[in-house]
Amino acid sequence: MKYLSTRGQAPVLDFEQAMLTGLARDGGLYVPESWPTLRPDEIADLAGLRYEEAAFRVMKPFIGNNFGDDEFRGIIDRAYGSFDHEARCPIVQIGENDFLLELHHGPTLAFKDVAMQLIGQMFEVALKRRGERVTIVGATSGDTGSAAIEAFRGLDAVDVFILFPDGRVSDVQRRQMTTPTESNVHALAVAGDFDDCQARLKDMFNDFPFRDSVHLAGVNSINWARVLAQVVYYFTSAVSLGAPYRKVSFTVPTGNFGDIFAAYVARRMGLPIDRLVIATNQNNILHRTLKTGVYRKLGVKPSISPSMDIQVSSNFERALFEVYDREGAAVAQLMQELGSGAFTLSQGALERLRLEFDSGDCSEDETKAAIATLYRMSGEVVCPHTAVGVKVAADKRSGGRVPMITLATAHAAKFPDAVQAACGIRPELPPHMADLFQRPERLTRVANDLAAIENIIRKGIKH
Repeated sequence: MKYLSTRGQAPVLDFEQAMLTGLARDGGLYVPESWPTLRPDEIADLAGLRYEEAAFRVMKPFIGNNFGDDEFRGIIDRAYGSFDHEARCPIVQIGENDFLLELHHGPTLAFKDVAMQLIGQMFEVALKRRGERVTIVGATSGDTGSAAIEAFRGLDAVDVFILFPDGRVSDVQRRQMTTPTESNVHALAVAGDFDDCQARLKDMFNDFPFRDSVHLAGVNSINWARVLAQVVYYFTSAVSLGAPYRKVSFTVPTGNFGDIFAAYVARRMGLPIDRLVIATNQNNILHRTLKTGVYRKLGVKPSISPSMDIQVSSNFERALFEVYDREGAAVAQLMQELGSGAFTLSQGALERLRLEFDSGDCSEDETKAAIATLYRMSGEVVCPHTAVGVKVAADKRSGGRVPMITLATAHAAKFPDAVQAACGIRPELPPHMADLFQRPERLTRVANDLAAIENIIRKGIKH
């Protein structure tokens, strides 16, 4: 399996190279040269398997010969051994034909663990084999950073620097990034919003002398391996509800478009998905784009679902690549126009997007109401991001017998103030994090300035 850039001007790579590279040198994102498919009987055979075995079968066609079968199975086993639920990503029924897919059973209580724990193990094996060292830089709106730090803390061949918007993540999210004591992990609080952090990250990848001198690698959802790991739980949850013999629908709370693009990949692989619903908070650029055909940045309004406070959804570029018939030049042109604040989709591309995705948005008051209503009706306490999904899923339910699965993206305890204000229940952190607020913090505040950030990274890496 080979990987090519969404902008068409970067070298074609194998899986391991694409994983270690992250962002392509032309500024694009790597995608598979073609989409492997699973036959209906192969999908049906996933029923009843351990999550780890299902993950092996779903991901193996994308890996090629980079990891041997036994080696890859070992990587997967180590990745998910720290999860606190035997099913790893269990589903919970919350209505007659409505379900939550719980993705918060990893060490940092968020769906990012599902991918990041796997990437950490794959990086360690690949770098040890190559005798190389890399500097991982990530931008986070809250959960990616803590998941990356947890996955890579203490590893000999990796230095990790996570950029997060100062004052715009929850206290739990911040402390998960600033309290680890390992010297190879660094939390950088940037004066700005998440889009500023993401922009500086891309600037670093496009500063080739810096990129090459520090051996830069990325683990944001720009990294294909992140998206690939997320494909698995769409298969396991759908099969548990009867796929491939009946269709299922998914509602995905998303800001950066990576998680719902993984659902699109599952559909391309043959999973019979009926509807894919994008759920956005008040920063609803993805919903507006599907309604109007114009992708226009309007600025970020802070919300109680901060991981979705995004106006530049990086993974949307991968969807554009597909609906523009994989024409890299067309995607590059759109991204250039976005530099001025907006681009307009062609009518054909918009129609194709609307065939693949539905969308909805959720205000702050509606988010709070969704938390309260779900607790009253089912006893489930959910985080604000999950509540956004629950509200949009309810709006988009069309009746019938097709199950709707909403992704529960984070544990409610990561956002205790918002949850308590909404439903009166203050969710508790699990035992392994009970002393989180007693641990000393270690962070570096930095201006929203490329040179300043690069200087901190140069000084912080081990040589």
